Amino acid sequence: MLKLLYPACFYPNDDGFTVIVPDLPGCVSEGKDLPNAFEMITDAACGWVLDELEDGNSIPEASDISTVLANEYPNGFTSMIILDMDTYAEQHGDKSIRKNCTLPAWLNNLAEKNNINFSQILQEALIQKLNI
Repeated sequence: MLKLLYPACFYPNDDGFTVIVPDLPGCVSEGKDLPNAFEMITDAACGWVLDELEDGNSIPEASDISTVLANEYPNGFTSMIILDMDTYAEQHGDKSIRKNCTLPAWLNNLAEKNNINFSQILQEALIQKLNI
């Protein structure tokens, strides 16, 4: 199970909060209030990390929170965020899984003769069935 902790810098503003994760370059989000800001930055950071992992890259180690100063804008503060990468990857990852399915031999033969892509058909049917 992959859970990560990263320090994040929270900056209050007129519209809520802007949040930056210094260890993840370009990882910035906003929230209308503090709970929403935590939710949004956690989602953004999980997405950042998942993209790196799916591209085969390593992810940066988290800085010690005592070394991260939220002084880029007035009234900033630093807090740790928890990234549950297993749950996030299950919901948002592009990784495909292999799924076996059973069908009549005659249907399989006919589909193969017509160059049917079984994976594509199954994906399209599931998307339609689930209304997504």
